[in-house]
Amino acid sequence: MEETLDQYDHSLKNGTEANQHGNGDGSRALSVLTETLSTTQLLRESSVEACSAPETLATLAQAPRPSWWRGDLTLAERYSLCRSVAEECIQEEELWRLLALKPNAPVCYDGFEPSGRMHIAQGVQKALNVNKLTAVGCIFKFWIADYFAQLNNKLGGDLEKIRTVGRYFIEVWRACGMDMERVEFLWASEEIAKRPTEYWSLVMDIARRNSLARMIRCCQIMGRNESDELSAAQILYPCMQCADIFFLHADVCQLGMDQRKVNVLAREYCDMRKLRHKPVILSHRMMPGLKQGQEKMSKSDPDSAIFMEDSEIEVNTKIKKAFCPPGVLEGNPCLEYLQYMVLPKLGEFCVERHPEHGGTKRYTDFGQVARDYESGALHPSDLKPALARALNQILQPVRDHFEQNPEARSLRDKVRRYRSKA
Repeated sequence: MEETLDQYDHSLKNGTEANQHGNGDGSRALSVLTETLSTTQLLRESSVEACSAPETLATLAQAPRPSWWRGDLTLAERYSLCRSVAEECIQEEELWRLLALKPNAPVCYDGFEPSGRMHIAQGVQKALNVNKLTAVGCIFKFWIADYFAQLNNKLGGDLEKIRTVGRYFIEVWRACGMDMERVEFLWASEEIAKRPTEYWSLVMDIARRNSLARMIRCCQIMGRNESDELSAAQILYPCMQCADIFFLHADVCQLGMDQRKVNVLAREYCDMRKLRHKPVILSHRMMPGLKQGQEKMSKSDPDSAIFMEDSEIEVNTKIKKAFCPPGVLEGNPCLEYLQYMVLPKLGEFCVERHPEHGGTKRYTDFGQVARDYESGALHPSDLKPALARALNQILQPVRDHFEQNPEARSLRDKVRRYRSKA
């Protein structure tokens, strides 16, 4: 365990040293950082104490650029792209420093329980976020939490079914356009079996340093409430998820806002262990359910969400019934789908109307949509059919993949059978 934490804490230093053997010139990236941050702040954030590296920024400015670095992206642009995936970043200064001082591929991490159906935010929004982060040179590690799903009693705790659903999720992401070149899928059961002493020592140390009350406060990560009756296994779950971050040497935790508490727990653990390199938290927005007042989609309520295997008719029906009050922007799920999935994925949103009702209009910016909707120039009766068409356009390649690829179709059919027997 001590070796794991030592490697984790020195990853910035090791990354910088590794970069000195690359090709090219990295001075432009550091000059952008200099322009963006004040000199005082820059020196503080890049000090030996802050980053565990003896190099000064003057030295780092001469460091060769790694081979993956896209020449058309400055450091400021890389930061902006990373920051755009998250509703909240803890801490922004640390993200700047990470991108500047660890140019040999920062490691981003997300974990998921293979637990049945995949809704559109988990499919499309996740693929969009991963593609942004890999475009700036990050490696994205998916922790397929099969052991965790078993602990949380998903699919009756049947590990074979859980692993089948995990393979199905990977196929969905491949079909909806996730760039797999810089993505790794790691099965928790397999990786833990390779280094069991290292992993369980971490889990036990995290458990030893935290109270039972602190673990219960993290139960939201499992889709549970603090008032729920939790099994002993579920009490262990937050300790394991916290350990994953260090076990994978993750620089960035890129999960949803519902996972915030355990990611903060990891940063608190760094303070307990006096680790100077803490994981940056990039928490993406949770997409609401389609019904009024639903803060997030629910797999247990099929009408509250669009799922990746939904048919065209199912999508049309769900959007037609969706909560979409005229002229109201706040708490409007249809507008959130448009803002966070349709426009980022398609680049435009087309509303088809007869000339007497305003004619066809193409939007490329959500601000334009918001102004028209709030003023009444765009009505729900026009927005909803256009939104359904756009969502079906996004989902059609996924449908085609699962119809045309025999292996993918077999996985989909198995997952459907699991659901029908639940």
